[in-house]
Amino acid sequence: MSSAQTYTGADIQVLEGLDPVRKRPGMYVGGTGKAGLHHLLWEIVDNAVDEATNGYASHIEVTLHEDGRSVTVSDNGRGIPVDVHPGKNISALELIMTTLHAGGKFDQTNYIASGGLHGVGASVVNALSEEMTVTVRRDGAVWEQRYARGAPLAAVRKVRENGRGTGTAIHFRPDPEIFESVAFDPEAIGQNLEIKTYLNAALCIVFRNEMDGGRREYRHEGGIAEFLARRVKALGGRPVHEEPFLALQEGMTDGARVEVALQWTEAPREQVVSFVNGIPTKEGGSHEQGFRDAVRSAVRAYMETHDLLPKNLDIAADDIREGLVAILNLFMVEPQFQGQTKEKLNNPGARSIVAGAMRLELERFLNAHPTTGEAIAARVIQSAKARRASRAAARDVRRKNGLSHRLNLPGKLADCSSTDPTKSELFIVEGDSAGGSAKQGRDRTFQAVLPLRGKVLNAEQHAASKVRENKELSNVAQALGCGMGDDLDLARLRYHKVVLLMDADSDGHHIATLLLTFFYRYMRPLITEGFAYIAQPPLYRLDAGRETWWALDEAEKDRILRKIERQKKGRRDILVQRFKGLGEMMPATLRETTLDPEKRMLLQVRIDEAERLDTERTISDLMGKDASARFRFIMNHAADADALDL
Repeated sequence: MSSAQTYTGADIQVLEGLDPVRKRPGMYVGGTGKAGLHHLLWEIVDNAVDEATNGYASHIEVTLHEDGRSVTVSDNGRGIPVDVHPGKNISALELIMTTLHAGGKFDQTNYIASGGLHGVGASVVNALSEEMTVTVRRDGAVWEQRYARGAPLAAVRKVRENGRGTGTAIHFRPDPEIFESVAFDPEAIGQNLEIKTYLNAALCIVFRNEMDGGRREYRHEGGIAEFLARRVKALGGRPVHEEPFLALQEGMTDGARVEVALQWTEAPREQVVSFVNGIPTKEGGSHEQGFRDAVRSAVRAYMETHDLLPKNLDIAADDIREGLVAILNLFMVEPQFQGQTKEKLNNPGARSIVAGAMRLELERFLNAHPTTGEAIAARVIQSAKARRASRAAARDVRRKNGLSHRLNLPGKLADCSSTDPTKSELFIVEGDSAGGSAKQGRDRTFQAVLPLRGKVLNAEQHAASKVRENKELSNVAQALGCGMGDDLDLARLRYHKVVLLMDADSDGHHIATLLLTFFYRYMRPLITEGFAYIAQPPLYRLDAGRETWWALDEAEKDRILRKIERQKKGRRDILVQRFKGLGEMMPATLRETTLDPEKRMLLQVRIDEAERLDTERTISDLMGKDASARFRFIMNHAADADALDL
């Protein structure tokens, strides 16, 4: 019987209400790990901050309860409407909390600028919570509704009469059937909340941690100028000029508002921290492009006007921005984010809005502060000269090694046909067997595969000469084509996604750690510039009837089993398959779960500049020769470790 004959209308599923969220949580919160768990809290907090940004609230309280797994967020805003929605015949509160794409932010009547524009935030949190209670103070009374996994347990009810104030309080407990862990990180919560108060200078946020009885109040009337000073200090780079550039442009086209604070430092790289309507845009976007356009144009115009451009020295945009530390916060009416996690802004018009708001202001600032302008120009010239010297040295090395005439590639490398580094990916795979599956499952046009033989050398415990002589690490460096150590030149990097694809077990994690140690010590820009990734192949496949689930680890497998058993009420057999390694996977399975850009999940490896010293200490302690450091680590954390499956 053909597949067309067995695939009928009966196979088409319709997911109604909040079922799509519970079926594919990663589409809405970015994953079921720590980041996805905390994204639930950010959605609720952002709704409260939207009230403050639009002038309706001034105080927010976030309480992490004693169990460490439930949170309450309350504000003194207007309170979610509780009256019956015309046409839906249910309370507006219930509609907002149980329906995707229902909210008050689709037009500009109630919110001029907001972080939650799709009307899915609160309902998604509700869907992924074991329980939720919403309490509203408005219309002279206190109203309440309770939910379990997105479903209302009763209608909205009036709890008591109340003539004082308005606001909303949302208490929720994430669902352990969905998330790998439902334990919140108090430190991460505090850091995120404090940033909100830098971006909203009139806002006060109180964080109560009932786990240790702590209470922290965040209020930063200095706004993003104060935030900039903190970032400059954390980076450890001495400022090139004393007075930072501050700009606030309001009443612009389409109601946009741009806030910028920046300062050049002696740090070796640029750091721009950007936000849209108070939402951190970690992946940047069109507003950051506009910011960079403005900086380049303004600085170049100043240097040309004052005859500060040296002859025969090419000044690149990167030279102008080297050492620049900046905070950019754009408020706009209709932001178009890439994905529900909102890490990148896609509005094409935002580029010209930010560039137009900044360029003339920065140029005026430089002309009004000639000492500052000359110091910045000197910093730019220094960067350009250093870049020219570095390229000359790299050319000498390539000429000495014969690399200018030929490119040596390792024999085991299955290269891709694309020669565009920005579109090319290299998968570094554990073993020939896994390499064979990856080679057959990849897209040859842009995906290359390099198999390695077993565990590579620990670069932290051996001299540089030994590392360079190691065949496996040498193969990695040759495949990447950018050199290593002092000879590294990212301009020659052949792939802008370097993906570690290892078995989803302890051996695979160890190999990935060894490679990351090598990258950190000898190819660190690969990490700092965002080119290093870790693939997430599944460890388990679960089949129940015609449905298939993939689990990354034992904990996720158990959550899926509980979920299936609850949905199917134990009426169907569940087939569980554990993969012993990537080589055991069929190429089609590896492609579907791990290689396909439309379906896979990659973890980008990053080093937060504020945690640079902690990263250095961790690499040195856990990978270095001194075994006593590892012994102390094991003894200090032994009580936190789960039983090992040996």
